[in-house]
Amino acid sequence: MTRTHALPGPWVEAAGLLLGPILLLAGLLTRMGHDDFFPGQLAAYAGQPGAMTLSYSLFAAGLVLLWPATVAVGRRVAATHPGCARWGVTLVVLGLFGRVFHAGAGHLAFRMVDALGLEAAQKAVATTYGAFHVFKAVNVAIMAGWIVLAVGAFRARAFGPGVLGAVQCVALALAIGLPLGVLKGSTDLPSLLAVLGLVVAMAPLGVSVLRQAGAAPRWWAVALTVAAVPAAFLLGLSG
Repeated sequence: MTRTHALPGPWVEAAGLLLGPILLLAGLLTRMGHDDFFPGQLAAYAGQPGAMTLSYSLFAAGLVLLWPATVAVGRRVAATHPGCARWGVTLVVLGLFGRVFHAGAGHLAFRMVDALGLEAAQKAVATTYGAFHVFKAVNVAIMAGWIVLAVGAFRARAFGPGVLGAVQCVALALAIGLPLGVLKGSTDLPSLLAVLGLVVAMAPLGVSVLRQAGAAPRWWAVALTVAAVPAAFLLGLSG
């Protein structure tokens, strides 16, 4: 399979590289000023439900868009270091599954505030926070994947123009600092540096992918895609 026909394709990969980290950063900035742990996050939702819903929605969308971004980085690392690429992409994507699960649990906790009130919701979350779920197994993957991918990208530089520059490789590795778990506000300095690292590492590569993408999609394909997003959203609300 040639690079031109590699899935998911340059346009999807560019969207992930450019929008994924930016949506994560927007999500964090929208919830600034609140305590980072679940009692404070639930209290923040009780006081500002619209802002907190927007914040967590932006963050969840950014997580989803990181999978094509990760694939884009991994494919370029694979040209010289297939082992690092294979393990890095696998671990990162497994970690993203875990983070999306955490986002779903956070969504349910916010709905508990609506249904039961703040105090009851905080008590319910406190008594069930450590409950078993299968995604606990990917906690290590969430942290380790970025390091493996960053090491592969850095080593690729020895074989000519690398996937990422040295600064970008370090920035990619900083993603290990983003806390994991349910209802983590993640607005402390290490968290912000982790997300800013993803922006620094991925945004320039996204621009490069766009420049090399070739002919733009047909106008009707763009129009259909734009129309499908709100249609799918409304369909989801109905069910």
